[in-house]
Amino acid sequence: MQLLDCQNFFSYNLKKFKNSKVFNQRYLFFMSLPFIVWILIFSFGPMFGWVMAFQDFNPSKGILGSPWVGLKHFALLFESKEALLVVRNTVVISFLSIIAGNILPMFLALSINELSNKALKRTIQTISYLPYFVSYVVVANIFLSIFSYDGVVNDILLELGFIDKRILVWADKDKFWGMVTFVNVWKELGWRSIIYLAAIASIDTQIYEAAMLDGCGRIKRIFHITIPSILHIVVLLWILSMGDIFKAGFDFSYLLGNSATREVSEVIDTYVFRLGMESGMYSFSTAVSLLKVLLGSVMVIITNKIARKYTEYSLW
Repeated sequence: MQLLDCQNFFSYNLKKFKNSKVFNQRYLFFMSLPFIVWILIFSFGPMFGWVMAFQDFNPSKGILGSPWVGLKHFALLFESKEALLVVRNTVVISFLSIIAGNILPMFLALSINELSNKALKRTIQTISYLPYFVSYVVVANIFLSIFSYDGVVNDILLELGFIDKRILVWADKDKFWGMVTFVNVWKELGWRSIIYLAAIASIDTQIYEAAMLDGCGRIKRIFHITIPSILHIVVLLWILSMGDIFKAGFDFSYLLGNSATREVSEVIDTYVFRLGMESGMYSFSTAVSLLKVLLGSVMVIITNKIARKYTEYSLW
């Protein structure tokens, strides 16, 4: 009797499993399996290296053989004036990039959407996307040349009479944050606008037609139909962007910064590279990286909570 009940139990659950979505889509799961394995190996696997943040890591002894020191390196981080300066630079550059990197792409997408000439629209889209596919090294060298002491910008400003003598743009600490934000946004602007254009394309055209019949002009349609309809995308992108508040980016800070602007150009990523690769302070640099990730996660949680409280949109 018990054997019969057991057989009925397994038969019922097997039948239920065969009718489930997982079984019906099993081939899709098998197709995604290599990518899951790839992520586990190359994204989650290296996280084991975070153990070094709690050790005095010695390459000859390895992670398993290095002595444990607890929170020693985190304490050194908070005691270091240089580290606090680096955090300040990172937050300021990231904040400027987040503000400009979310508002300007949305403005570009709204502008492109309002164009009636399809050929012109495709041309602007293509031109705005191109910088994204250019290497950071190439982009940095282009702007270093353009804004150099003998560059074209100095030539134009002298000819127009805006300046009396040439200026050293990349050696000016007061200009670095604005310049690096400008270069970063210029490179990412067109690519980021794709998300907003996709969201705008999903809006029902009948809403626009009804608004036009009611005498609603183009500007009013943008503010009363387009923007409210993509507000959920705007909020979600802002939440995700806050996770990068402690990630100003290695590339432009390293490529555009120099000894004259190190006080304002050094960010967490370049700081970790300099200490880890050049000075051999592997444990300290790992502690800095780990803290950066944790703080970024906290910022996402806080921003998501604020968005859920004041809007009807959130990640979870």
